[in-house]
Amino acid sequence: MKRLALSTTMAMALTGPVWANSDLLIIGNGDPSLLQRLTRITDLSDVTAAFEARGAEVSLATTADAAGMRDALRSFMDGLDATTDDVGIVLTGQIVSTVAGSYLLPSDRTGPLTLSGVLTEGFALDAVYAVAAAYPGRALIVLGEVEIETDVAAGLSVSLPPSDIPQGVTVAIGPVETAGRFVSQLSDATGGDVLPVARAAGLSLLGYVPRELPLFQGTDVELPQIDETPETDDRSAADTAAWQEAAAADTEAAYETYLTAFPDGQNASDAQERLTAIQSEPFYREKQAEEDLALSRDARREIQRDLSLLGYNTRGIDGIFGRGTRGAVTAWQDENGQGASGYLTSDQIARLDAQAERRAAELEEEARERQAQLERQDRTFWSETGAQGDEAGFRAYLNRFPDGIYAEEAQGQLDAIEEQRRAQAEGEDRRRWQEARDTDTEAGYRAYLAERPNGAFVEEARARIEYFNNNSEQIAVQPQAQAEEAALGLNEAARRLTETRLDELGLKPGAVDGTFDEETRRAIRRYQDARKLRVSGYLDQATVVRLMADAILR
Repeated sequence: MKRLALSTTMAMALTGPVWANSDLLIIGNGDPSLLQRLTRITDLSDVTAAFEARGAEVSLATTADAAGMRDALRSFMDGLDATTDDVGIVLTGQIVSTVAGSYLLPSDRTGPLTLSGVLTEGFALDAVYAVAAAYPGRALIVLGEVEIETDVAAGLSVSLPPSDIPQGVTVAIGPVETAGRFVSQLSDATGGDVLPVARAAGLSLLGYVPRELPLFQGTDVELPQIDETPETDDRSAADTAAWQEAAAADTEAAYETYLTAFPDGQNASDAQERLTAIQSEPFYREKQAEEDLALSRDARREIQRDLSLLGYNTRGIDGIFGRGTRGAVTAWQDENGQGASGYLTSDQIARLDAQAERRAAELEEEARERQAQLERQDRTFWSETGAQGDEAGFRAYLNRFPDGIYAEEAQGQLDAIEEQRRAQAEGEDRRRWQEARDTDTEAGYRAYLAERPNGAFVEEARARIEYFNNNSEQIAVQPQAQAEEAALGLNEAARRLTETRLDELGLKPGAVDGTFDEETRRAIRRYQDARKLRVSGYLDQATVVRLMADAILR
C-alpha cells in the first residue's frame, strides 16, 4: 500500500516562514461563518490559531456589538509595542460614512439606518486609522463590506472617503466575500509583496499604495520533515496531474472527479472550495471572468455612472458592486440580449459605455431644446411684466420665474423699493418687518400681516407667502438635498469644476471660486430644471452624473 509517513527523527528539518513580531486585529461582523468557509477551518477559535501558529499576536471578535468591538481594539492595542514590525487589521460588516468619519456597524443592528444610530452604536474607523498611522508603510487594513439593504438616511453614505485614510496606511477594500478570500490567502502567505495578492483577489487599494508592499515577512524555523517513501511518488504525481486537469477544466464535474479519486489529496481542500463556489454561484464562470478583469474602484464607478445614465438604478455610485449594481447589470443585460448573469465582460463594458455616451448626448440635446424653450417663455413673460418697470410686474415675473433670466434685475428693483419703504416706515413697523425678514418663513410673514394689516411692507409679505405656496415642494426637499450634497464630500476642486461647467453652459453661477453662494444655487436650479431633475439648488447623485456626462461631451 502506498502511504505518507512522518519521519521518526527530528534531525532533518524543513524551513518554513513564520511571521515575527506581527499583530493582527480581526472584527468579523459579516456572515458569522464567513472565515470558517473561506479558511476551511471548523471553529472560529482556529482562526486565531491559524495566524498565531505563524508567530502573530491576534485579537479576534465576531458578531460583536459596539462594546465588543471596542474591547477587541483595546486588547489589540495592549499587545502593540516597540518591537511590532507589521500591523494587520481586518474588519468585515456594514460600513457607513458620515461627514465626521466612517463606522463599522454592530452585528446586532436592526431597523432603519439613522445618523444618530451610526454615531452612537458604530465603531469608528478613525480609531483603527489612528493605530495604523503609527506604523507608516507597515500597516494593512482590510475592509470587507456587507451590502446595506435598508434605506440610508440623510447624512449617511455607503462610500468610503479616501481622504480620511492617514498617510502611510494601505487599505484594501471590497465585498465581504472577496475580503474573506484575501484573508484566507494571507493566512497561508509566505511573506513578501501583498499588493498583487490583494489585486488578484479583487480588492481595491486606497491610501498608501507603493510599487511594492512587503509585509509579514517570514523567518526560518524548524518544522518536522515529511519523508515520502518511494511508494508515495507515483500517487503524488497522479494527484498533481489529476488536480491540474480539474483546475484547467474548472467545472463541477471535474472537481468531483478529482475528489472521488483523491478524497484526502494534497489539493482536496482547494477542490472542495472551488466546488462549493461553483455550486453556490449559478454564474460561476461569468463571475470568474469579471474578476479576471481586475476592475479598479474607479472603473466600477464609471460602470455605475453609465448604468445610471441609461436609467438603471445602481443604488449608489461608490465603486462597490452590491445587490443594487448587480440588479442593474442584470436588467441591462436582459434588455440587450446579453445573458442576464449580473457579471460583465470587457465587450459588455465597452457596449455599455458607448450606449451611455450616446444617451448622454441625447439628454444634453433635449436639455438644450428645453432650455431654449424656457428662455423664450421667460423673455416673453418679462416683456409683459417686469419690463413695464412697476412693482406689480417685478413681483409677477419673480413669481413665475424665480430663477429666470431677469431674476437678479427684478429682485434688485424690488430691494430698492423695499429699502425706500423701510426709510419711510415708522419705527415699530420697520422693526416687525425686519423680524419677519430675519426668520423668512411663511408663518413669520403671516404674523406680520396679522399685526400690521396696513403696514408699509404688506405687499412684500404677501409676495413671500405666495412664493412659499408656489415652491412648497422645492422648499420641503431642501434639508434632505443639503444632506445629500454634504454626503458627496465635494472638495474645492470638485466645486470649482461644477461652477466651471455651469458657467460654460451660460447658467451664470457667479465667481468660479469653489464657494456655492446664492448665484451658484440659482445656476444649479436652472440646470436641474432644464434637465427635468429634482430642482433643489443642491448637488445630488443624479445631478452629478449628468454634469460629468455633459462635461465629457464638451
